[in-house]
Amino acid sequence: MQTVYKPYKKDFEFSYAFGAFPTIELIKSQPQKVVKVLVSSAYREEGAETLTALCNAEGVELEYNDHIVNRISPKENCFVIGVFNKYVCMLDGAKSHVALANPSNMGNLGTIIRTMLGFGVKDLAIIGGGADILDPKAVRASMGAIFHINFEYFDSIEDYKERFDGRDLYPFMLGGEFALNTLPSREKKPFTLIFGNEATGLDESYRGVGQSVVIKHSNEIDSLNLSIAVGIALYEFTK
Repeated sequence: MQTVYKPYKKDFEFSYAFGAFPTIELIKSQPQKVVKVLVSSAYREEGAETLTALCNAEGVELEYNDHIVNRISPKENCFVIGVFNKYVCMLDGAKSHVALANPSNMGNLGTIIRTMLGFGVKDLAIIGGGADILDPKAVRASMGAIFHINFEYFDSIEDYKERFDGRDLYPFMLGGEFALNTLPSREKKPFTLIFGNEATGLDESYRGVGQSVVIKHSNEIDSLNLSIAVGIALYEFTK
């Protein structure tokens, strides 16, 4: 039976990469997961030849279909859509991680993934559910960086700790014990930076999880945007 492509829903077994650049990153990094690439006849950019050549090299079906593209595209200027099967990963216990507790904003999630890749941290734990990491909005916001990282869901921080015992954990909280720029020197071993969601942050139970950290800022704002906070922390921990 031929698949009917509709606007994305979480219970789909597949998802979409909207845009040429995320689709190219999908094909380069996860070619075995690509179902097909849908292209609008209006796509006339220089990258069209690159996209065609890449699809040919990886044996990926490329279909020009204005009707489907227009039906599932989130906006009028989206001319390329990569359709891919959803997949699961496992985190690398030998590498450093970022952990997000109940993230809810797709744009922030995608931006965090792209920032992680920029600082060489390629493992993301999602604690207690939250945003669908393979939602096209998160994929788009990551600009395809999602296809270069590992991600894994955990029911609780306790489940995560049980899997990755012995590493340094740093929950970021407004009332953290140490300011980021005054953290005591630490051993060069894998770390996990833990952040709460955009609305509530981490609850008090996280204070005993590891060495709590606060990013100091002026009292003219109540908190930093989540993706900004993750970026600052990654810069400090990887410099």
